[in-house]
Amino acid sequence: MRVLHVDYQQLRSYGKTSVSWNEKLRYGLIKNDFYVQSFSDRDVAAFEAPFRIRDLGHKKANQRLIEMSEAVEPDILIAGHCDIITNKTLARIKKQQPNCTIVHCNNDGLFAPNNVERLKYRAEVADALFVSTGRKELSMLEGIGARIYHMPNPVEPSIDVLDNSKKTSLPIDLLFCSHATKHTDRLDLVKNIQTSVEGKMNFQVFGGHGKPAIWGRDYEHVLSQTKMGLNLNRQNNFYWYSSARMAQLAGNGILQFTHNAHRFDELLPDETVVYYENETDLVNKILAFHRDDEKRQAWASRCREFFHQEMNTTLYSRYIVEAALQIPFSHDYVWAQDINLNGSLKSN
Repeated sequence: MRVLHVDYQQLRSYGKTSVSWNEKLRYGLIKNDFYVQSFSDRDVAAFEAPFRIRDLGHKKANQRLIEMSEAVEPDILIAGHCDIITNKTLARIKKQQPNCTIVHCNNDGLFAPNNVERLKYRAEVADALFVSTGRKELSMLEGIGARIYHMPNPVEPSIDVLDNSKKTSLPIDLLFCSHATKHTDRLDLVKNIQTSVEGKMNFQVFGGHGKPAIWGRDYEHVLSQTKMGLNLNRQNNFYWYSSARMAQLAGNGILQFTHNAHRFDELLPDETVVYYENETDLVNKILAFHRDDEKRQAWASRCREFFHQEMNTTLYSRYIVEAALQIPFSHDYVWAQDINLNGSLKSN
């Protein structure tokens, strides 16, 4: 299987980034013994542009992707968040490589500005769309020209190496990290929690209230010191939607709290993630688990085990390829229990 993976790899950050979902996807593809070539649209645009001004390199980046496709002859082209690459380019690749299946993977929430329009745009040329919101929520995208699937946020055992569920002497009791402040009021909730738990625990916040966001090894070092984390999405009304934070916390044995409106209780086993209904409920549960460290460890351990066993990059990437190419599923994927192989919802 030959895969051409197109996304932004942040090459010019030289390692000072958080591990992204698209990087985990690439790891998983390789673990499945697929041949993978990667193309970083924004980096290529900058490298090819006069004076390295990225906006001047868009046309050249599209030309280079066509050249790379000709050289690789992929069975499948996976286009992630690569807005520099046009549908015209993908259509040309499809014409030149008629046996190549083109899919778009999208890890943004449906509430993100223009994201629904971006999905509809990619559906004009893609054979399938994979979206990090639950399939039940994606009915708005049905009939737009591409098959539609949910994809989860996976853990990667070479990246998510911690198991804080086995540790008791950790200096950070509760953690929240973020860098997105638009289209959300979650920092108001965070501020209220800070007030409620002040003097009772060590609650650290990065990316809000005057503290800068952290990335790369700085983020990993903070995770290594943390017992519990807040998985607060920018909005709480989307089925099975979470940022990659959910997998980062789960995969490292850090107990997490998330809103019950996402209905992850329908996907994850009992006593793994702590669900809350409102601010008062959240504060009470934070304090309860803070007082009962054995319970915190037990829940975090079960969550970590489940993610590493059933929501890892190997299964995640295999699922995307199988669904894209309409190969019967080789595994009973926990996140695909409600869909048929063609992406349609199963009837009740």
